[in-house]
Amino acid sequence: MNQQDDGLDMDLSSGIAAFESKSFTTATRFLAPFAEQGNPEAQYRMAIMAQNGLGMVENQLLAFKYMKAAAEAGLGLAQHGLGFMYLQGECVEHNGAKALEWFGRAAEQGLQGAMTTIGMMYREGNGVERDQAKAKEWFRKAGFDDF
Repeated sequence: MNQQDDGLDMDLSSGIAAFESKSFTTATRFLAPFAEQGNPEAQYRMAIMAQNGLGMVENQLLAFKYMKAAAEAGLGLAQHGLGFMYLQGECVEHNGAKALEWFGRAAEQGLQGAMTTIGMMYREGNGVERDQAKAKEWFRKAGFDDF
């Protein structure tokens, strides 16, 4: 690794640290170039900031673009986030089937929150046909035995 790569890694780390400490303007400055270059970690965080107007003007198109790109790159948190976008109809039109698909991909990576959300979708009939047996199955996968 050359010194230029070290600098890029430091900038990415600085951007993530700024995001985690809620210094969103600084995070945007560091992360935007990485998001444009296709870095899923940067895209995921940029999507959250764009969706919520953190450190930038709210931009639902940009939020969806980055969340989808990070999800397609295999980032579990982004897959979960994209599932919520489809489930809630935020930044994109409501689509229960696509929400289930993306939550399923995140669940395959072991994200307990995605498993729980799928269980709730089936329990409540939110975006899917209500199915108590499937709900219980997903809650069990998520580690909850008392549903």
